[in-house]
Amino acid sequence: MSAPTTASSPSELIDGRIRELGGWRGALLEEVRRLILQADPEVVEEWKWQVPVWSQDGILCTGEAYKAHVKLTFPKGAALSDPAGLFNASLDGNARRAIDLKEGERLDADAFVALIRRAIEANRSKKKP
Repeated sequence: MSAPTTASSPSELIDGRIRELGGWRGALLEEVRRLILQADPEVVEEWKWQVPVWSQDGILCTGEAYKAHVKLTFPKGAALSDPAGLFNASLDGNARRAIDLKEGERLDADAFVALIRRAIEANRSKKKP
């Protein structure tokens, strides 16, 4: 599965992927996108590795859709404070962390927005001399 390649921008490719998925996975990916842009409207949408990628001064997270779950992978998640305990996958690695959501599961919107903002701040602090 991959979004149509006739779109000209990453945002259009993400739109296509959401439409292609439909159902609960498309709705969840659309909600994640909305929350990421709510956290900071300056977040850049990209299309890499055939998946949506959201970046600001580095990758914040990717949005992968599988048959049974949607995975939100934070490449630098191990360095982020997660007081709400959103991370529930890839917990053993030294760098990345992920949030796996299955059909019917809800994403804590406030905690997710706060996590995205912490990821942005972490990326920005890495760029400072």
